[in-house]
Amino acid sequence: MKLRLLPHPILTPVLAIIWLLLVNSLSPGQVLLGLLLGWAIPVFTLRFWPERVRIHKPLTLMRFFAVVMYDILIANLAVAALILGGPKYVKPAFVRVPLALRTDLGISLLANTVSLTPGTVSAWLSPDRSHLVVHGLKVKDPDALIAEIKRRYEAPIKEVFEPC
Repeated sequence: MKLRLLPHPILTPVLAIIWLLLVNSLSPGQVLLGLLLGWAIPVFTLRFWPERVRIHKPLTLMRFFAVVMYDILIANLAVAALILGGPKYVKPAFVRVPLALRTDLGISLLANTVSLTPGTVSAWLSPDRSHLVVHGLKVKDPDALIAEIKRRYEAPIKEVFEPC
């Protein structure tokens, strides 16, 4: 019964905080609405979750979150400089990133993380789910981009959500 009332206890406060950030208000009504949405969304989407999410290393997850936030900030500045520099500095490319992740959650988190970082976007997942095709706006060395995605994003996701 406890799982049905609060199926994803970490997601509930995260959604509430996201709501408060979106509305830019800490009024009692908005806090209450944020908590209500944070509770209702996981409850009503429970049937769409194929498995219960288990976080095996919360400190690694917090470090991953900090890395992603930092990368988003730096990538925004880099993309702005790239755009202001003109098309001669743009070197777009599609890169095939081999995946060590196997769960839907892990692959989805990696694809979304790559897409959240300005200058890269997840373009395609191979049917056998062994490769993720990523488009980069400025790719000097495809192998370096692959190594960076695997080291900064895939490895922590695997450690947190897919332990051996």
